[in-house]
Amino acid sequence: MKACVAALSVMITFLGVSLAFGRQEKEPRYKYQKDGLVYAEIAKAPEKARAKRNPMDKDPDALAAGANLFEQHCSECHGDIGEGGKKGPSLLAPEVQNAEPGAIFWILTNGVVRRGMPVWSKLPEPQRWQLVRYIKSLGGLPAKPENPPVPTP
Repeated sequence: MKACVAALSVMITFLGVSLAFGRQEKEPRYKYQKDGLVYAEIAKAPEKARAKRNPMDKDPDALAAGANLFEQHCSECHGDIGEGGKKGPSLLAPEVQNAEPGAIFWILTNGVVRRGMPVWSKLPEPQRWQLVRYIKSLGGLPAKPENPPVPTP
């Protein structure tokens, strides 16, 4: 029995080492993402803008409408699910997902022109809030359980 446990331990260790060597750190697709400068713009939102609450938070249709708007206006730069692309940073990053809805709305309204983010102020305000609702939902992936069940041999 001890020999089986020892052999299993060696196999698990070998597998862990093999997986670690096989893992490669993926460079961010967006050139500013690595140093975090791209997300610094969110912090520049004025306090008055950050304090705004999303009037579309309780609207059951806002999420679907925001998804459609995202596909039309945002996915080309930010990727199909906001994972980031060659032109735009990931919207799944904690800096975005933990940002106040009003700060994201402010970024959408004012853009970050020097970084290639267009100004979306011509998009009606309710549609910008629908986009905020959708962007915030991107971080709502189900969490992994803290104590996953251990399979029995």
